Amino acid sequence: MKEKSLKRRTTAFFLAVALTFSVFLADLFRIQVVHAAEYTNQSVAMQSVETTIEAARGEILDCNGIPLVTNEQVSAIVLNASYFPSTDEQDKRNQILDALIKLTESAGVAWNDALPLVFDVNGNIQYKENAESDIAFLKSRDVLHLNSYATAQNCFDGLIQKFSLQDYDRESARKIASVCYSLKKISFSAVNPFTFAEDVPTALASKIKENSALYAGVDIQIHSRRKYLDGTIAPHILGVVGKLNAEEYASKKKAYSDAVNDADRSEEEKQLLSLRAYAMDDFVGKFGIEAAMEDYLRGTNGVMTTTTDSAGNKTSEITTAPKEGDAVILTIDAPFQKQVQEALAAFIQNYRDKESIPAVGAAVVIDVNSGAVLACASYPSYDLSTYYTNYSALAQDKASPLWNRALLSTYEPGSTIKPAIATAGLEEGVITPSSTFRCTRTYSVYPEFHCTGYHGNIDVREAINHSCNIFFYETGRHLGINKMNDWCTRYGLGQKTGVEVSESNGVLASIAYREAHGGTWYPGDTVQAAIGQSDNLFTPIQLANYAATIANGGKRYQAHFVKSIKTADYNETVLENTGTVLNEVGASAETLRVVREGMLRMGSRVSALRSLPVKVAAKSGTAESKAKVSGKIVTGLNGFMISFAPYDDPQIAVAVAIENLNSGTASAVLVADIYKAYFNVNSTFDVEQNYNTILK
Repeated sequence: MKEKSLKRRTTAFFLAVALTFSVFLADLFRIQVVHAAEYTNQSVAMQSVETTIEAARGEILDCNGIPLVTNEQVSAIVLNASYFPSTDEQDKRNQILDALIKLTESAGVAWNDALPLVFDVNGNIQYKENAESDIAFLKSRDVLHLNSYATAQNCFDGLIQKFSLQDYDRESARKIASVCYSLKKISFSAVNPFTFAEDVPTALASKIKENSALYAGVDIQIHSRRKYLDGTIAPHILGVVGKLNAEEYASKKKAYSDAVNDADRSEEEKQLLSLRAYAMDDFVGKFGIEAAMEDYLRGTNGVMTTTTDSAGNKTSEITTAPKEGDAVILTIDAPFQKQVQEALAAFIQNYRDKESIPAVGAAVVIDVNSGAVLACASYPSYDLSTYYTNYSALAQDKASPLWNRALLSTYEPGSTIKPAIATAGLEEGVITPSSTFRCTRTYSVYPEFHCTGYHGNIDVREAINHSCNIFFYETGRHLGINKMNDWCTRYGLGQKTGVEVSESNGVLASIAYREAHGGTWYPGDTVQAAIGQSDNLFTPIQLANYAATIANGGKRYQAHFVKSIKTADYNETVLENTGTVLNEVGASAETLRVVREGMLRMGSRVSALRSLPVKVAAKSGTAESKAKVSGKIVTGLNGFMISFAPYDDPQIAVAVAIENLNSGTASAVLVADIYKAYFNVNSTFDVEQNYNTILK
């Protein structure tokens, strides 16, 4: 019995073994014969990594299709994580970086050195000035994990240890550490490549390509860089691009995270978002149209897929092509803008009052029937093509050339407010077209207030023409501040015009504003506000849009710089802006006719405007200013003028604001030059378009 039992167990064992082997053999047959091709491909394609291909930024053009901001192709040295040694091979990284830095510097090419540590003249390591956020990141647990009170030497020693740089001299070690620090900062990976150097010469790029074995993971890529037709044309409006700072990147990252986590978005939409997401070293619009139109100008990145086979061979192909950003067409007329800038600069230099006060000013030209800004000039100015090179000098210039006076400076408007007060007086019944007040130069209600002349009995038209303070003191006193402000608000004074770029609110003098700033409102402030003093502060673009509203019969348009947005190939229109009416002033046709007639009388009286072949309606203004020069307060005058033309069929409104000018009426010379340029009449400026035009 025992022998039979043993025999059965032995037989069962061998049957089990045979069955097991048959299963293995069947699986082997399935792998090697039935699915041979499939598994061969899988064995060859071991890993695929996707790398971002940078998309070109959209162009910016003027209203005629003249390209103001385009792109030029430059070679860049980029570290590609798909081929660059990993952190496990730090020694290899260091060798490549050391050789690359020396090669780049020998060619006289600057590389992106962002480490906030530098050597002083004595060879001691120090923190960079004004680099607090970078220093904090260097000490953080993401890099060195040091205490906040760690010294620059502590950080340098930590970098030597962390990146195994003990065998390098101090200068070389610091440079290699700088690149390694930047790789940590941007979370270096296949989707976050690092741009080591930009705009490198062909000879240097060729050397790197020829020695690809030495420079593993170092690519030469073609990047686009902003190029300007003429960097001096409307620099304050166009703006610049620059690398994201930490705050900007955090904001962009959060916006992306919120968008992709939106449950209502499709997978296709999320994929598009991922291609438009910002890397830490991406470029972004910093101000002006470049910033305001960022979402349109930014292109959609492409994807390059790098595949590594079982033998370690790598191949790359473009799996998603990049898409260039949209083209933004402005309302600005480039040749006309240039002429306005030249006229403004020439006028300010010729008519400045006190040499000790900087010569500055602004001019704005608006289409009265759409709110389109045709020209917007601020002086002094600068060149966009050298913005970063000259930034330190520009920032330290006492005349503040970087400041956009046309949109950001707020001025006490002086008598330019009087057409608005006349509108209020006529509409509220305080005055009629034939009402008169007697001007004896001194205001009887407040004897400390005066007029510039003896006008006798004067009506509203002549009060606008001769800028009679007494007439408007009395009109303002009867109106009261609230009614005056109601009508000024309808004209858009003391509030933003709605342009796409940054602008100031300004201030409309009021009891609430005065008390909010710790002051007391007195009855005399009301009459002062009626002639553009007290707390009133308006921007030049507000004054231009106010004049345009008077000219067109009371429609206040939203001022704008963007005419349209088109796809990069110009085949599709993404956005069209023909003008948006913000509000109707609500004044009668008769009231506006009377106001315009008063302005026409002034335009016809001033010789510079009277000599033009088109009728110009205008109102000047003068306000006192104070400036601190060499520790002393120097008083001066600011001059203003608002205007529109042709009077019978208005097309444009012009407003100028000139600091340190002896009177507002003097600015008529500048206003006349602007009209000459626009209407191409006896102009000293070349109005021919010497630029290539893209749009038809």
